[in-house]
Amino acid sequence: MTATLIWILVALLVIGVYLSWTAGRLDRLHVRMDAARAALDAQLLRRASVVQELATSGVLDPAASIVLYEAAHAARQAEEEQREVAESELSQALRAVFEDTAQVEAVREAPGGEEAARELAEAVRRVPMARRFHNDAVGAARRLREHRKVRWFRLAGHAPFPLAFEMDDEPPAVLTDRSRA
Repeated sequence: MTATLIWILVALLVIGVYLSWTAGRLDRLHVRMDAARAALDAQLLRRASVVQELATSGVLDPAASIVLYEAAHAARQAEEEQREVAESELSQALRAVFEDTAQVEAVREAPGGEEAARELAEAVRRVPMARRFHNDAVGAARRLREHRKVRWFRLAGHAPFPLAFEMDDEPPAVLTDRSRA
């Protein structure tokens, strides 16, 4: 009787340690996901700021300036539910304005334009990387949360189910080609 009780206590202790380790792992994944989201938000804000600065610099033609400024402003002001759409529209506006090299050359030829073009290329190149890191962290957290043990023992607590950030983040080809050269 005593040996059976000891084995039951050992088994419960092992199960408790395993569940505690799993809960800690899930917590670390949530922290990683939050950090990746903060980095993504920072890159999206940086991209919108660079685009707004360029749009108000007077380097681009008025139509291109208006398109870029409005898209960047909408992306910065978007509510969380509309953020993916607004950021996608900014990506589309960037591709529309910089679909040929003439606009990029106009930016580069202006005073301080080389720096502005480099900063824009860097900003649009970093957004897809930040989004990929965020979505990878979300995927890892979702895979762990889908395990039965996590659901049955409610190891995720009251944390919301992680959602990927889906947007059109394809940068203008002209900017990415020139930034590599």
